Amino acid sequence: EAIVTSEELGQDLEHVEVLQKKFEEFQTDLAAHEERVNEVNQFAGKLIQEQHPEEELIKSKQDEVNASWQRLKGLALQRQGKLFGAAEVQRFNRDVDETISWIKEKGQLMASDDFGRDLASVQALLRKHEGLERDLAALEDKVKALCAEADRLQQSHPINASQIQVKREELIANWEQIRTSAAERHARLNDSYRLQRFLADFRDLTSWVTEMKALINADELANDVAGAEALLDRHQEHKGEIDAHEDSFKSADESGQALLAAGHYASDEVKEKLTILSDERSALLELWELRRQQYEQCMDLQLFYRDTEQVDNWMSKQEAFLLNEDLGDSLDSVEALLKKHEDFEKSLSAQEEKIT
Repeated sequence: EAIVTSEELGQDLEHVEVLQKKFEEFQTDLAAHEERVNEVNQFAGKLIQEQHPEEELIKSKQDEVNASWQRLKGLALQRQGKLFGAAEVQRFNRDVDETISWIKEKGQLMASDDFGRDLASVQALLRKHEGLERDLAALEDKVKALCAEADRLQQSHPINASQIQVKREELIANWEQIRTSAAERHARLNDSYRLQRFLADFRDLTSWVTEMKALINADELANDVAGAEALLDRHQEHKGEIDAHEDSFKSADESGQALLAAGHYASDEVKEKLTILSDERSALLELWELRRQQYEQCMDLQLFYRDTEQVDNWMSKQEAFLLNEDLGDSLDSVEALLKKHEDFEKSLSAQEEKIT
């Protein structure tokens, strides 16, 4: 009876399970003694049937044994229920403690001040954080289930209601804290990603501008018309590439302006980079225009040299014609020479227009 009337219910789940195991051993022993009680009842019934002179005493003892037996079984049933209830409460406490421990472990990751140093590291951190958020989403069902279990246990175990409520509130407080931390970290990582995306675009564009400037400056002025034409064609191709990058410059500028409008923590750096990017683009366009003018001047000069050379060659040929002493020795030959001279004068007029 001392076993079934014990008020010891354990300090934790392991302790309760030890008590339950001991009680199961008691129940096995109790079941083994039930046959002995049945034998006592059978023997008493036999004695009463045989009208034993101590019949009243036998009945009294029989009733006493049966009453004690039923009382012991009743107490055992109550003890079993108490241990079962204690196991439920302690299992709830353990599950809550394990959940809070997991939350705190993940909370340390959420508290990291590492938001990435470049685009690749930020993307890796975002992927890792999204994995943590998936874990949190899966944990939410467990938190809800534990809260529902707390409500049920408070109803079924009113004596433990206050302790269960304390655990419930502790769980909810930790859950709300990690959800807030997760949202804040995700926002900071997104800010970092937008900044690193802008800085990566800035580096790509400024690097491209440097390369393009080198290309534009690389060509030397041509020494003939064909070379000057080739230079102009190649220079126009460079303009086509510059025009093709206009959308990239526009996109980078819009990204930077959006960061400034949002009051980004790196606004000063973004503003500086936007200014550099604008200046670099303007410098590139000015350089292209300067070289275009130089190439067109080069083309004009080479055309002048070519035309001058052609006129010089023509005049050299015509000078030989004019120095000819042949004035004809007959009417036909003189007329032929006059015809040639008229052709020369026409050609001279045409050349004069070209020269002037």
